Amino acid sequence: MADRKPKRGLGRGLSALMADVNEGHDRHENAPQPPDRLVPIERIEPNPDQPRRAFDIGALEDLAASIREKGIIQPLIVRPSPRTKGHFEIVAGERRWRAAQMAQLHAIPVLIRDFNDTEVLEVAIIENVQRADLNPVEEAAGYNQLMQKFGHTQDMLAKALGKSRSHIANTVRLLGLPDEVQTWLREGKLSSGHARALITAGDPVGLARSVIQKGLSVRETERLVKAAERGDIAEGKGAKTRPVAEKDADTRALEGDLSAGLGMKVTVEHRPGQESGRLVIAYDTLEQLDELCRVLSVSSPAGSR
Repeated sequence: MADRKPKRGLGRGLSALMADVNEGHDRHENAPQPPDRLVPIERIEPNPDQPRRAFDIGALEDLAASIREKGIIQPLIVRPSPRTKGHFEIVAGERRWRAAQMAQLHAIPVLIRDFNDTEVLEVAIIENVQRADLNPVEEAAGYNQLMQKFGHTQDMLAKALGKSRSHIANTVRLLGLPDEVQTWLREGKLSSGHARALITAGDPVGLARSVIQKGLSVRETERLVKAAERGDIAEGKGAKTRPVAEKDADTRALEGDLSAGLGMKVTVEHRPGQESGRLVIAYDTLEQLDELCRVLSVSSPAGSR
């Protein structure tokens, strides 16, 4: 095992590692980075802890064809191998290494960095989450690893990766879905938009199955989830509409009193035979929302002190 370096400041460390990844994986193919040196391909070995295990053969063949024609534009990032003297371990760029083997290259360009084991894993994850062909579950797992293993916050990741904080948060939330729904998401049967709509559903598996069978759009999926929450449909079925029970006179009177008092439409949704329900207040303008917040603040115990 390589010696560990002193713990880095999280924000500064992440930015520094991002710079190394971008140096070895520039977005512009016409702006190649000068390598530190060319290394015989047999002296390059993969990282045994590489988080990405699946490599698409068709994509590798396309990359190999490009390498035969143009060579490796962007060098791999490597470190001296902790296992074999004189060899190098891949930190970022395993796809290029595999494609170079298929293209029968004898030597490949590399950037040599002195990373410890923790930094190697961190850079590998960063490189993976930057890839355009990741499915939403892989992307979410990458963000989650960076936060759980290395203590990075959503704000740090957003700034370093050029994503919005809400994108990071919404993507990580996908990991809370059942395994079956995550599998459909990996397979492309559901989009990340569909999946986000299903996160709060009581029966995400049943509703997801209905979404796939009917080819529903994201907006239609959102309506389906809301209907299931109201009890208007049987969750997971989506076909039969349950008859909505007529509200009694007392409930209608209560709605009228609350609506008159607030100056906004108030709906009381109480399920027969249950103690729980929902009270929905609809506002038409932001001024009405501000007034509602004021009323609730004044009425709260904190506001009455």
